Amino acid sequence: MASKTFTLLLIALFSVLQIAVAGDPDIITDFVIPSNITTPVDGNFFTFTGMRVLAGAPPPSTFAVLKASVTQFPALDGQSVSYAVLEFPADTVNPPHTHPRSAELLFLTQGVLQVGFVDTTNKLYTQTLQAGDMFIFPKGLIHYQYNADEQNPALAISAFGSANAGTVSVPTTVFSTGIDDDILAKAFKTDVATVEAIKAGLAPKA
Repeated sequence: MASKTFTLLLIALFSVLQIAVAGDPDIITDFVIPSNITTPVDGNFFTFTGMRVLAGAPPPSTFAVLKASVTQFPALDGQSVSYAVLEFPADTVNPPHTHPRSAELLFLTQGVLQVGFVDTTNKLYTQTLQAGDMFIFPKGLIHYQYNADEQNPALAISAFGSANAGTVSVPTTVFSTGIDDDILAKAFKTDVATVEAIKAGLAPKA
């Protein structure tokens, strides 16, 4: 009986530990100062001004993302939060992608967006968002956003529960990372010529 109880305790402890490490690591200080900063920090360290470029700026010609993650804003290290501003010109898409370290909570501030994600049973969940709506993309699941309006732009703000949520773009990861053409052709039940045409379409334009 004691052995069974001990085993159950170990299983419970392991489960708690798994949950504890599922997000960003906890820190044991109020905040983290990068090692390359040797002078005392002030309010400037906790201020991010990178979004000022959006004020009064015209919409971009292609889909654009402006991030405030730990890479751009070092004060986020250890705080388990980050943001991104998503700009959608008319008739543009944020291609299917995942964020391996965080869910994404999207708030649409302008325009209309068609959004969706696919769960691990391959069920697709979709919605058409109006300005003022919010939508949650669960952690690690493939999702997309599409501005189907051919005349008007859309603007959204996304919040993440990680200082570095990460982004894995499905088209880029599959077709632009050197996976052998024959493997891709077999996986997608097509031919090498089709795979090469897809790769050419994803290549950066000169």
